[in-house]
Amino acid sequence: MGIWQRLLLFGGVSLRTGGGATAPLGGSRAMVCGRQLSGAGSETLKQRRTQIMSRGLPKQKPIEGVKQVIVVASGKGGVGKSTTAVNLALALAANDSSKAIGLLDVDVYGPSIPKMMNLKGNPELSQSNLMRPLLNYGIACMSMGFLVEESEPVVWRGLMVMSAIEKLLRQVDWGQLDYLVVDMPPGTGDVQLSVSQNIPITGAVIVSTPQDIALMDAHKGAEMFRRVHVPVLGLIQNMSVFQCPKCKHKTHIFGADGARKLAQTLGLEVLGDIPLHLNIREASDTGQPIVFSQPESDEAKAYLRIAVEVVRRLPSPSE
Repeated sequence: MGIWQRLLLFGGVSLRTGGGATAPLGGSRAMVCGRQLSGAGSETLKQRRTQIMSRGLPKQKPIEGVKQVIVVASGKGGVGKSTTAVNLALALAANDSSKAIGLLDVDVYGPSIPKMMNLKGNPELSQSNLMRPLLNYGIACMSMGFLVEESEPVVWRGLMVMSAIEKLLRQVDWGQLDYLVVDMPPGTGDVQLSVSQNIPITGAVIVSTPQDIALMDAHKGAEMFRRVHVPVLGLIQNMSVFQCPKCKHKTHIFGADGARKLAQTLGLEVLGDIPLHLNIREASDTGQPIVFSQPESDEAKAYLRIAVEVVRRLPSPSE
């Protein structure tokens, strides 16, 4: 394990018992509770379970210096969530140059932000021993990808991942930020719950393609945030349509208006549509996001409009 991985995990809970065996989180407590509750009435069981769950929940604490946190999430991988998070952060900065924007990548297993933002290297440490974000295109960025080699897999169990997430949330010197855009991993598991329960989130943006399979998981993602009392600002329909560069014929490869139908079901709005376009993919792969490299393109303008809609739905910082 490298020095940065040791730093990231320093002070975390030990993963091994005295005999060297891996200790499951809360395993012994669960066994004790199971014995205590056996034979109890259903109502007593529910009350006891509620007490145990509430006792284990962390208290939300704001990230120092950050006014508002916007999480970009999806239920399924491969729908363009990270591309959306990057271009949303850049669009927020482009729409209002007076605002300071940060971008946090909490996808520990598959961080994409370093490549998309054309950043490499280890963060420096401040005098207070906090990691300083790397900066490019005017956006302060932090990612697990800065702490491990690009080709090195992160082969960690859940407890180590949670320790890393805690450090990414609490041991970064962001300075003063108006908006922190958080690129979440796909799914509705430990990381999503940990982030939602540890920091106050101003709002969540759900990204999905119009495809039914992606929309099923997007629905679950939106419902998860509602259950943990995080406002869902709306849906972004990514890869909404493909236009042939030669004949200009439009094809709805993943279906038409699926996200709009889901938004109606959830009582939400669609913040905007992003087309399936080669320029977006090439710009992301070369580390020059389209909002920065081609700001006058129709694709970049789509992100800029979405950023306006996101800000319009955010409460004022004083609220």
